[in-house]
Amino acid sequence: MVILPYKDRLALFSRYLQQLVMESLGKERDLAGSIVHQGIAVYGNKGSTDQHAYVQQLREGVPNFFATFIEVTKDRAGSSLEVEPGVTSGDYLSGLLQGTRRALYENGRASVTITVPEVGPRTVGMLIALYERAVGFYATLVNVNAYHQPGVEAGKKAAGSVLELQQKVIAALQAKGDAGATCEELAAAEAPGEDETAFKILEHLAANPGRGVAKTPGKTPFDAVYRWVG
Repeated sequence: MVILPYKDRLALFSRYLQQLVMESLGKERDLAGSIVHQGIAVYGNKGSTDQHAYVQQLREGVPNFFATFIEVTKDRAGSSLEVEPGVTSGDYLSGLLQGTRRALYENGRASVTITVPEVGPRTVGMLIALYERAVGFYATLVNVNAYHQPGVEAGKKAAGSVLELQQKVIAALQAKGDAGATCEELAAAEAPGEDETAFKILEHLAANPGRGVAKTPGKTPFDAVYRWVG
């Protein structure tokens, strides 16, 4: 799913839709508990500039997407600036939208265009309401719960366990004193099987002054010795 709003004030809209759609529909199981792996990947940004990052693939790559153009008919309050004789910046925006849509159509790529008169609280609210209802309706069609996020919760719990391990690593280094220890030694004592996580923690602490950890490099990154310096 590609979102292409052609208006500076809608530059963050595709990011909002990324969270709405992917968080609501990205589910491993349906309401019956069966594994279904549902989800729709969302990307995009301001169409007038960021379209150059992905339109080449949209037009000529794998046709596994649908694109939505968001058109705003009113350019701005007051007169639009001319960027060349007889052509305003708003004309360029309209031309880019129409041209990109045509280029996709000519190569068999379908798209949808949503047109709003201007960007304001009412129209933005209407766009949000439209997509929220569409997502809720789609969730019922594929039989998933759009209103819980076990994957998000799993990430938070995992982050918490990393921070707990960090405290254990720091305490172990403090106990070692000047002798210090390698990542492998610390992981074996405090978190068997978590060598990589311990390594990332130690590297992060050693890279930031004031965190109390000094690093003495070894022949390989894994031979480095870490010491608590307070």
